[in-house]
Amino acid sequence: METIMELQDVWKIYRMGEVEVPALRGVSVKIKKGDFVAIIGASGSGKSTMMNLIGCLDIPSKGKIYLKSHDISLLSESDLASLRGKTIGFIFQQYHLIPSMSAFENVMLPLEFLEYNDREAAKRTREILTLVGLSDKMHHRPSQLSGGQQQRVSIARSLVSDPEIILADEPTGALDSVTGREVLEMLHRLWKEHGKTIITVTHDPNLAKYAHTIIELKDGEILRISENHEVN
Repeated sequence: METIMELQDVWKIYRMGEVEVPALRGVSVKIKKGDFVAIIGASGSGKSTMMNLIGCLDIPSKGKIYLKSHDISLLSESDLASLRGKTIGFIFQQYHLIPSMSAFENVMLPLEFLEYNDREAAKRTREILTLVGLSDKMHHRPSQLSGGQQQRVSIARSLVSDPEIILADEPTGALDSVTGREVLEMLHRLWKEHGKTIITVTHDPNLAKYAHTIIELKDGEILRISENHEVN
């Protein structure tokens, strides 16, 4: 399996006045294309910092991050934004949907940034909303949808540009257990049936059960990397 993302001796240090606070300390990991990875650890372990770095939303204080063999620190802001937009789809705990827009408009938005033509963008948006089971809710606004349906819109938006990596930050955190399981099963299908690389940050032990590779963080360092051989 080829490596789609690599962190080499990555540090992230925040300055608070005269004090330096390292959130990540010398993290090295390779993420293989087509893997399902769960990043776990207690609050304050560095999970969110690692998520921002993997998502190329931030750059390390020290060390190297490679996305599809590109050293992200050498890319211009616009080139990095373009690579990120084409390669990574984001799913957030709080959905981040625009309240005044319908599900259809929310999902189509990334394609407008990527300058798809209108007909192709609309066709792709309909296909993806159908894939996540929302063909009958396309023109509903977020306030007219349940939490689980809003998270499906968020998943559809992350998929619409056909990214290779889906990056999910606590994707079940705001959902009840039944709806959360539906979202996990959808992520599992995207991995098994559509070949997506899934990377998720979670407190939820149930989510980690769906992952193939589990990275456990403690105090900004990798405590262990293990494989879940029971997942199928």
